[in-house]
Amino acid sequence: MADKCDLCLLGLIILSSLLTGTSGYDHVFISFGENVSLSCNNALSDCNSTTWIYSNSFSDSAEVDLITGGIKNKDSERHERLSLESDCSLNIKNVTEEDYGLYTCRQYVNGKQGPDADVSLHVLHVSVSSSSSSSSSSSSSQTEISPGHSVTLSCQLYTDTGFSCDYWVRYVGVELLWVNQAGVDLKTDSRYQILSSSDQYRCIILTLTTTLLNEDDNREWRCQLTHRDQLETSVRYTVKYSDPADTASETEVCVSAGSLYRVIVIIVEMAVFSAPTVILLQIICARRAGRKDSKHPEEIEMPTILE
Repeated sequence: MADKCDLCLLGLIILSSLLTGTSGYDHVFISFGENVSLSCNNALSDCNSTTWIYSNSFSDSAEVDLITGGIKNKDSERHERLSLESDCSLNIKNVTEEDYGLYTCRQYVNGKQGPDADVSLHVLHVSVSSSSSSSSSSSSSQTEISPGHSVTLSCQLYTDTGFSCDYWVRYVGVELLWVNQAGVDLKTDSRYQILSSSDQYRCIILTLTTTLLNEDDNREWRCQLTHRDQLETSVRYTVKYSDPADTASETEVCVSAGSLYRVIVIIVEMAVFSAPTVILLQIICARRAGRKDSKHPEEIEMPTILE
């Protein structure tokens, strides 16, 4: 039993050293869609000897060179979102859940490799699903749904540290919370069902499920990540109902189009039924005109001759 306790204590010491940076690790928490800068912690005058390497224990590929000798590797899938700062920091634009993992800054001085600077990037992401839709959507600041439907918000922390999620939650103090606009924990409101889970890729999954009310329009909920009670990052979700005026306008357009169609049908029907009458009148007029033309000229002038 004592040996097991010693191993546990040793594990806690190692994990604590990782999070406090004494082992060279720097932990960065960022939300989906944001930009992040990963520091190289160097004192070099230029970045010509700087290499940034990405690795993820859940990835099919081994280490990937993102930056080599201060130049981006264009073979990298994310190269368009990467840039190198003058202090050799690595910038990542529009972070996705696929960016989580370990980033290593490696530099060479006079041809000799210096100490690595490791940065572990953790990504917070929210996905949305509603009973009015059979599919789920990626994180969004606003989603158009309607009252009366059930909505589920899934807040997920993607992390790759080599340690179990239980360590992160119990010993490291990493926690996810769903809060309202005032910052009040929604677990205190029985209206919301909040469940916690995890899987191979997502260390913590915190789902919020509720049935939407009329007064929820423009209501904001936040999933926030705290480390030792300090806020690290958060994702906002705003309920947005469809504008009734837009629906009414669409209905009005449909009604107008239907009325126009009926008018056209009536005109066509009138044209169809009146056509025989018009043709008959044309025939009668033509016959009368023919009779007048058939009279002999002498008969027309005869009264004048008799005089």
